[in-house]
Amino acid sequence: MGAVGLLYVGAVLFLNGLMLLGKVEPRAAGIFNLFVGALQVITPTVLIIANLARPAQILGASGIYLFGFTYLYVGINLLGGFDTTGVGYFSLFVAVAALGYSYANFRILGDPAFGVIWLYWAFLWFLFFLLLGLKREALTGYTGWVTAIQGWVTAAIPAFMILTGLWRNTALLAVILAVLGVVVFAALWPLTHMRPSAPAEPSPGGGEAPLARGREHRHRPRWI
Repeated sequence: MGAVGLLYVGAVLFLNGLMLLGKVEPRAAGIFNLFVGALQVITPTVLIIANLARPAQILGASGIYLFGFTYLYVGINLLGGFDTTGVGYFSLFVAVAALGYSYANFRILGDPAFGVIWLYWAFLWFLFFLLLGLKREALTGYTGWVTAIQGWVTAAIPAFMILTGLWRNTALLAVILAVLGVVVFAALWPLTHMRPSAPAEPSPGGGEAPLARGREHRHRPRWI
């Protein structure tokens, strides 16, 4: 059941990444965030109730709430047009907690591949903290690409592999994921920061023309 929820986490991360890149309207993305957020709260609740005598299963399910609450929070923010600092600082909490769950997967649950995936999530949610909590808007494009890519690499593809019985040799998968993450996310940084900004159009009275200011506003996600 957890793998089913993980599949749709991949979908919502991909959608949210496209939203940050300006491809999806924020309110439209907000509705799907509510769907996945609700699923990611119901799923761990059912898993915990069904495994009350199995601490390892409860440990694994408990981390799902971090994402369920994130997507519900984001969905409400997008639909209500609220300030993003609450989501941003909650993302900092998730990023720190993800480090703990990474350790648990390496040392307790015996799944090093998901240990690496939790490190991916710690990195992504820290980017959310910088972007939404500290309003570092220069990170919008980079965060959008990282989010969209992680939707596939950390959620949709692993979920499909688990559902089809292909999630094996997790030590090898961990190495592949670690190398892929370092290479791809390091390469993305210069690619998302090399576009020169358009020069401001001077207005007759001096300063930046209203047209230029309006163009900048249109390219900035409205929920940031």
